[in-house]
Amino acid sequence: MIPLRDDIPHIRKPVVTIIILIINICVYLYELFLGRGLDSFVFNYGFIPYKLIMPLSLHAKLIPLFTSMFMHAGFLHLLGNSLYLWIFADNVEDRLGHFNFLIFYLLCGISASLIHALFNWGSKVPAVGASGAIAGILGAYFLMFPRARVLTLVPLFLFWEIVEIPAFFFLGFWFLYQFLLGLVSLGRMGAGIAFWAHIGGFLSGVVFLRFFLRRRTYW
Repeated sequence: MIPLRDDIPHIRKPVVTIIILIINICVYLYELFLGRGLDSFVFNYGFIPYKLIMPLSLHAKLIPLFTSMFMHAGFLHLLGNSLYLWIFADNVEDRLGHFNFLIFYLLCGISASLIHALFNWGSKVPAVGASGAIAGILGAYFLMFPRARVLTLVPLFLFWEIVEIPAFFFLGFWFLYQFLLGLVSLGRMGAGIAFWAHIGGFLSGVVFLRFFLRRRTYW
């Protein structure tokens, strides 16, 4: 299922969401021009679970937790993440406030990476992408706007249908799908999509939301 838009208007301009989108795009364009240096760039700034147990400086272990969430493995990876971020993040930012939203986003991304590491301990495969942080946004949206309607492109055998789906069911199905694929991926350390980062990010968003709703600040 591909979300196209939701029916919840935002009041304030989603400044932080737009900035995150721009950073993601700029980093991806930078990656395209690296050529042979791309592998080194990904190794240094992508999140590698094995680095957590290597005798490295604290700086070398922590920096990738932040930088990896602004890197992407390809155009479709960037496009999919950008679509979900644009559709769901504006309302969460509107409700939390710009500064709180930024901290919330970063915390969800870091938590997603750490949970990915927990299920892929010792993996030397770099993990990149905003998916974990965006999953946290989906978790928050799931709680705050369950009755929102999401205009969705749904594949039906040989045809595609555009339907409106309640956010509660759309995001609930998304999480269940990630969880089932996460179970299937157990034992395939570091390979393919980081489903446990998606699961961890979503659950982090659900847990962290209650703390951020208590202290709303704007700038």
